Amino acid sequence: MTGPEHKCGVVGIAAAYDVVSALQRSLMIIQHRGQESAGISVFDGSRIRTVKDNGLVQTALDHDSLADLRGCIGIGHVMYSTSGPQSVIDAQPFTVSSSFGSVAMSQNGDIVNYADLRKHYLSEGMSLLTDSDTELITNILVRHLAESKDPVRALKATVSETEASYALTVLINGRLFGIRDPYGLRPLCIGKLQEGHIIVSESAAIDALDGTFVRDVKPGEIVEITADDIISHGGPTDLKQKAHCMFEWVYFARPDSVIDGREVYDVRKRIGEILARESGIDVDIVIPIPDSGRAHAIGYSIQSNTPYEEGFMKNRFAERTFILPNQEDREAAVSTKMNPIRSTVEGKRLLIVDDSIVRGTTLKKLISMLREVGAKEVHVCVGSPPVIAPCYYGVDMKSRDQFIANKHSIDEICRIIGADSLNYISIDGLVEAIGKPKNELCLACVNAEYPTRIPGEKERFQSILNARFG
Repeated sequence: MTGPEHKCGVVGIAAAYDVVSALQRSLMIIQHRGQESAGISVFDGSRIRTVKDNGLVQTALDHDSLADLRGCIGIGHVMYSTSGPQSVIDAQPFTVSSSFGSVAMSQNGDIVNYADLRKHYLSEGMSLLTDSDTELITNILVRHLAESKDPVRALKATVSETEASYALTVLINGRLFGIRDPYGLRPLCIGKLQEGHIIVSESAAIDALDGTFVRDVKPGEIVEITADDIISHGGPTDLKQKAHCMFEWVYFARPDSVIDGREVYDVRKRIGEILARESGIDVDIVIPIPDSGRAHAIGYSIQSNTPYEEGFMKNRFAERTFILPNQEDREAAVSTKMNPIRSTVEGKRLLIVDDSIVRGTTLKKLISMLREVGAKEVHVCVGSPPVIAPCYYGVDMKSRDQFIANKHSIDEICRIIGADSLNYISIDGLVEAIGKPKNELCLACVNAEYPTRIPGEKERFQSILNARFG
């Protein structure tokens, strides 16, 4: 896809008190969704003011930078980019001043028709400072606001031009909206706080603020929150078949979050149980790849009646290798991030349970480290089926060339990573673990069938490929 690709976290809070501290805390809870930049925008009663910078939340939004920021309604964002180092200008929220007033927007996801929209609006004289689809959508919204003078009508007109995926928090003067794409690809939920409400990517942030989970934003829904109320403004009349991203449950979301009615920890534990049922490897102990593989390994251990042990000590201050912007950084980070526990693994037949294999380089390094400290055998089970197709919706999997499963058979991958055996969960097993109908999940990265029209790719429920561009 042409255009920016990122996976992020968004939040919006409306309350009877200053929300800056609550926004910062929420972003720290969803920091795993993006570690390259963070930002907060609040309405101070007359205008929207924004603070944003590169780095982790505690660096980008430290006490000094937020000292003069005040407001009872605001939004926040954490980002990681997949296109290399970013300027602070790319950080979100994006803010625009208009004749209608100030507008700020944060987005999680990628707009599939971004290139066409950008070309169209540039030809009409729109000025853009970045390649961000969020900046483009914000400016489109401002245009519709100038025409309708009605924020809800303007939002509906804006999202009607965009093709998934997106979860948005939008501040229009002193009004706060949350919007989810019609497929439900990206998560977004609502919580009740003391004297306020929150819209956020993951429910764990609601828990951290001592709030109460209310519900998920429905696919295609536009929700407005105030300190006292939740107002649904509906959404598009052309409802789409749901396509919740399976990777949220497999890897991205925190285990203590609930995504579309399914607790992430429970799903990952079920994945491990099904892996044990489908593979049945005879080993001495089961160990996880911390932290995302831990619940998978616990489930495997329980189902197979095999002892569970911690085989790696994780550096809690290391970045998630999957979301580092380039492969060189990812490989260099492995030894910094993990160290084997010799007393656990020496002389043992091990089963590693990991959430997924995309490139295979990280797992190869980890297996080598285990053998260096005396592991007798190293077997691998994987909590997602082989990744074979690119994601166009905001996950850092951009081309088929980077997927080891596209180039090699499972036996070949096993030899490449240095394992004694390798087993993936089946697609049906994964669907069973998530507990949602198969036709309500986006499984495109493992079955190459997409919920939206992608030139050159097969659409779900379609028998022939869409034509390629050109």
